[in-house]
Amino acid sequence: MGSENNEKLEEIQSCDNDDIEKAGHEKPEGQSSIVSWTRQITIRALITSFFIGIIYSVIVMKLNLTTGLVPNLNVSAALLGFVVIRAWTKLLEKTNFLSTPFTRQENTLIQTCAVACYSTSYGGGFGSHLLGLNRKTYERVGAADTPGNTPITKEPGIGWMTAFLFVTYFVGLSVLVPLRKMMIIDYKLTYPSGTATAVLINGFHSPKGDGMAKKQVRGFIKFFSFSFLWSFFQWFYAGGEQCGFVQFPTFGLKAWKNSFYFDFSMTYVGAGMICSHLVNLSLLLGAVLSWGIMWPLLRGLKGQWFLESIPESSMKSLNGYKIFVSIALILGDGLYNVFKILFFTVTNIRVSMKKKSRRSAHAVSISDSKNQQQQPPDDLKRNEVFARESIPLWLALAGYMLFSGISITIIPLIFPDVKWYYVVVAYLLAPTLSFCNAYGSGLTDMNMAYNYGKVTLFVLAALGGKNHGVIAGLVGCGVIKSLVSTSSDLMQDFKTGHLTFTSPRSMLLSQAIGTGIGCVVAPLTFFLFYKAFDVGNPDGEYKAPYAIIYRNMAILGVEGFSALPHHCLQLCCGFFAFAVAANLVRDLSPKSIGKWIPLPMAMAVPFVVGGYFAIDMCMGSLIVYVWHTLKSKEASLMVPAVASGLICGDGLWILPSSLLALFKVDPPICMRFLSTK
Repeated sequence: MGSENNEKLEEIQSCDNDDIEKAGHEKPEGQSSIVSWTRQITIRALITSFFIGIIYSVIVMKLNLTTGLVPNLNVSAALLGFVVIRAWTKLLEKTNFLSTPFTRQENTLIQTCAVACYSTSYGGGFGSHLLGLNRKTYERVGAADTPGNTPITKEPGIGWMTAFLFVTYFVGLSVLVPLRKMMIIDYKLTYPSGTATAVLINGFHSPKGDGMAKKQVRGFIKFFSFSFLWSFFQWFYAGGEQCGFVQFPTFGLKAWKNSFYFDFSMTYVGAGMICSHLVNLSLLLGAVLSWGIMWPLLRGLKGQWFLESIPESSMKSLNGYKIFVSIALILGDGLYNVFKILFFTVTNIRVSMKKKSRRSAHAVSISDSKNQQQQPPDDLKRNEVFARESIPLWLALAGYMLFSGISITIIPLIFPDVKWYYVVVAYLLAPTLSFCNAYGSGLTDMNMAYNYGKVTLFVLAALGGKNHGVIAGLVGCGVIKSLVSTSSDLMQDFKTGHLTFTSPRSMLLSQAIGTGIGCVVAPLTFFLFYKAFDVGNPDGEYKAPYAIIYRNMAILGVEGFSALPHHCLQLCCGFFAFAVAANLVRDLSPKSIGKWIPLPMAMAVPFVVGGYFAIDMCMGSLIVYVWHTLKSKEASLMVPAVASGLICGDGLWILPSSLLALFKVDPPICMRFLSTK
């Protein structure tokens, strides 16, 4: 999802009209007397972050367990934080209570804490590597009939999941803290998502930003209310399997059977409004290619490529082709981008070192003084605020050693099949991988943590062998993914803090608080879904597609190509080559051509899930396109607010609907569509 955020940054910066574009360079109120980092963190900010983090954790968990596709919600979290605090201060003003002024620093810390909280719901592996450990996924893969699918399983539990998150996520907070000045100030990495969030926050708190903020708040509340009430209305008609508006055969029953229909999900419409058109069109292309062409053709080969007696859900039948072709696209795209980012990182660092070595110390000082004279005063002030509050190197190193030691001790106790030396190897590699990921993310906005995790999965699965490989691969993937992702997210937040004059110490503390809250909230949110709904059912709403994909990746690491169904290797090689070729064409061709090349990672998702959510996402793109065509300035301003309202309203309805399901309260009506024949 990150590869197209450069495009999104341009949209957000242009969307916030002239006021926001000036906001980044306007002198904030009280700039000359920026409060200390201890006073920037307030009780109301932490309370607001807690509630926003819970709401977004529910939303992200739903996305995680349905399609596994989660858009970047940083801007949305910043907007919602502004809405909540402004509403709170207005209420206090009406009751004649004095309240502390709401600053951009407080807004930044709310966003940082809330994002750190909900990030654990997505990156924690509840829809992928952790859920891939349970018995239901083991049976979906084929139980003992599939070579390499070890019968060792671990059922979800709040206790061990919470402990696993705590011992893996906190390690990542200390890895790159000593390098923050080098990456933000010296290398001037852009971190597009972090910059976009800062532009929005600065716009809210600029002298001319109040009118814009009021429009966005009204738009958010209006569409939040509509989305919540629409979800409530839909619930009454969903009293049974394949019932309700979510199964509406928009394009006819035949298309509905092949998963092509609009399911009226405001979450995916809102997500489609946030994602770029290229992502949404890539999803649609993947859906048409798989469910419109390939799977109907493969069904016709039943009895030739696979036995007729085997059900489609078996890995030796049609489901095997769905899973492994999707894996081929994901790996082709992921490995290409890993090597591209590594090459890009090494090349940029070598160029920077050569430039420094060619200049004498005298030339450097003259150049630096000239650069300082050329820099705007606000940029110099930002650098001063960011650099003056140091975080001791010994503290970061001690934190990394302490948290790593705890993790190396605890993980083998939670998973006896994971040997302690596997975890040691992971933490020896982690600083290098974290730096490469954070550097690449600063240049391209691509968070490659999931791809580094997949590489670790294959390595540890091969090392673990047939007895322990699957479990070791899945757990090792989670260790690296959590650590590398956290360190990159922290750098994104440091960039936001740098542009909003927020103290790095308060940012780090806010990130740590949010991570701690997320480590508790995420397992509880997962169990809300796990107990109320049939998570992992391939025919249900909560398919959790990545759980079976990750387990099959581990099996592939153990067994090699022998795990593939007949003729699947040829298909996988073709799609792997397509993924690499598509990325090459996009990178090497002119921008006018490259912007139309589909994204293989996005194409891979509908291969397993189906095409219905791609229709929803494209509907979001259509709304944005028409809106920009008719009223470009208004659309640029309001799209983030409207999309956030649609996502949050539908997401909030999940809480009462899951409670109704837990208490066995079923919808009273089943609305189903049947052929007249």
